[in-house]
Amino acid sequence: MSARDRILQATLRLIGEEGIGAVTNRAVARAAGVSLGSLTYHFPSQDDLLREALQTFVDEEISRITAYVTALADSGMAPVEAADAVEKAVVDFAYGPEQIANLELHLHAARDPVLRETSARSVDAYDRLAGAVLAALGIPDAERHAPTIVAMLYGLAVRRLATGDTTGTGTSDAFRLLLLGALPRT
Repeated sequence: MSARDRILQATLRLIGEEGIGAVTNRAVARAAGVSLGSLTYHFPSQDDLLREALQTFVDEEISRITAYVTALADSGMAPVEAADAVEKAVVDFAYGPEQIANLELHLHAARDPVLRETSARSVDAYDRLAGAVLAALGIPDAERHAPTIVAMLYGLAVRRLATGDTTGTGTSDAFRLLLLGALPRT
């Protein structure tokens, strides 16, 4: 792994473990195992470092979720089964510095216009992916309902982090409730 990649990973870990305020050149260099000169060579400013670390995270997250959504859509499962699959995916990702870094990105973007585009791109990707899942499940107006699903999953993520819940309990029930409410009545 290159020094640049180690720096980006260390930055994300620091954001997740201690918050954006903990991202100093010295802390990142120490965590990445690189010299301070190497860090400033690759990232001349804190804004450059934060922006690229969070953009890299968003790109990797979009790829990971796209692969999962494709597999889910190709599975042909029913909406009630999909809810359990979503809960499993949430539990697989819900803990650790990456989850917190993701939420930090959105909170920081509310105060920092430099990061707003990255945050908006992340939310848009989640909306598109949720829309694809809903459409594959036969939910009418999938694109219209997708932001509600994404908002619910973000809210549940904050709840899990705040309570220390490591099980994701309730995610499938909440997802199922929203899915069944969106299905046409027969």
